[in-house]
Amino acid sequence: MTRLIVAAGGGGDAVAASMIHAALYGDEDQAVILTYAWDRLLIDPVPGPRGPDNFTGLQPLTPAVWAVPAEARPIAPAGSTLPRLAADLRHTFALIDPRSGVEGVSRQLGELVDHLSPESIDLLDVGGDILARGDEPTLKSPLADAVTLAACCQVNAPVRLLVAGPGLDGELPLDELRGMLGALLHTLAAKDVEPISSVLEWHPSEATGMLAATARGVRGTCEMRDAGLPVPLTDEGPAIHEVDLEEALTRNQLARTILTTATLDEVEAHSREICGYSEIDYERNKAAWLKDQPPAQLDPESALSQLERFEAEARDRGVTHTTFRRITEALDFNGSLREDLRQLLINSRPKQYDAPLWRITSATE
Repeated sequence: MTRLIVAAGGGGDAVAASMIHAALYGDEDQAVILTYAWDRLLIDPVPGPRGPDNFTGLQPLTPAVWAVPAEARPIAPAGSTLPRLAADLRHTFALIDPRSGVEGVSRQLGELVDHLSPESIDLLDVGGDILARGDEPTLKSPLADAVTLAACCQVNAPVRLLVAGPGLDGELPLDELRGMLGALLHTLAAKDVEPISSVLEWHPSEATGMLAATARGVRGTCEMRDAGLPVPLTDEGPAIHEVDLEEALTRNQLARTILTTATLDEVEAHSREICGYSEIDYERNKAAWLKDQPPAQLDPESALSQLERFEAEARDRGVTHTTFRRITEALDFNGSLREDLRQLLINSRPKQYDAPLWRITSATE
């Protein structure tokens, strides 16, 4: 028996898909997780999503769909977390290639459904920004979600839309999402995190990290991203809800507009019109800036001193937790130092590691 999960937002959602598959369906069946090769610039310095020609070692599943096995490798300068995910998790990771727009992704999805005859098809979004209209001021990354939503609405098979961890991506506040969420299917617990516990030690996804942390019982306020967005970690954090697929499409103006697009350039143009920007433009600008940055080195003593100042200011803001991406950015370190900084902090102050988050201690601790 095979189940198909479409990870709406890429790598982080693909990690969550593995955890949620086990929680909802058990460990016996293998899933095919259809996802983007679209990583942060720290991992992939090339802006935008990767296609099959950016890899070696892919395996054909259908004429338009390729699996990314553990032995696959991105072709430099591109990077990707998918081969390592394939090595650490037992599922098959198949590549969404959005370069032919929604028409291309719809074709890939249709071929995969015909090939697999899956027991179920789930479209998974962590955080819930797939339910955005497109004009929300807090929305940062609508493009990937809109493409997968538009494609899933055109497949000739029933697709169930799942939103896990509503509000945890820092894009749409939980209060805005509550009225759109359907039935509660499952509330994740610590045992559900075990299938992905090793991946959480290296994968940089903040939203999936907070989803796992709330499932483990972490509560408070977590600061994320370079902007320091405060995200509440509540009892609603580990929830998985079903949402009506057609209602989501009706609400998501970008997804409706791009239904017949045949190129990624068309999708970007519509995103600029509707949302006011394309996140790939943001990546292009940031990549150009990063290219001019000098080589980075980590001074442990200086880093820990800077951390203390950051933590003191974070406490004043009511923050209880943060992500390692946020710490790296707040301390003004090059993103390439994120893992070195993470190891330094965990080794120096292991009691503050609320895996996979960093706990901001109180002034008396």
